Amino acid sequence: MFVLVAALLLLGILLGAVAHVPLPLSLAAAAVIGCWLLIFAVRERTSRHLR
Repeated sequence: MFVLVAALLLLGILLGAVAHVPLPLSLAAAAVIGCWLLIFAVRERTSRHLR
């Protein structure tokens, strides 16, 4: 339960911060995070196949 409350609190803080940032900057940050997650997923998938 505590983890859920903490996650919702962090989500609220992040969404509040994004509301004050210009849209192009928000989209650029989202693209960087998305690419990072995609690279992480590919690396995890390839490392599991090598084991």
